[in-house]
Amino acid sequence: MRPLRETPNMGTNDKIENKAEELKGKVKEGVGRATDDPGLETEGRAEQTTSQMKQAAEKVKDAAKSTFGHK
Repeated sequence: MRPLRETPNMGTNDKIENKAEELKGKVKEGVGRATDDPGLETEGRAEQTTSQMKQAAEKVKDAAKSTFGHK
């Protein structure tokens, strides 16, 4: 079995997925607010927070790669 190698698009795909998750959370939050559903509103905020944390981790990873080089 060959080892998995990170392709240049892997990071980009992660970033796109994280941004999509954040937008999905914003929609849920808005729908929850509009329909007076506090549970849905909270779920939307939680998805946004999770996505933002993932995006921050991607930025750290990118900074490490630029500092220490690609492997």
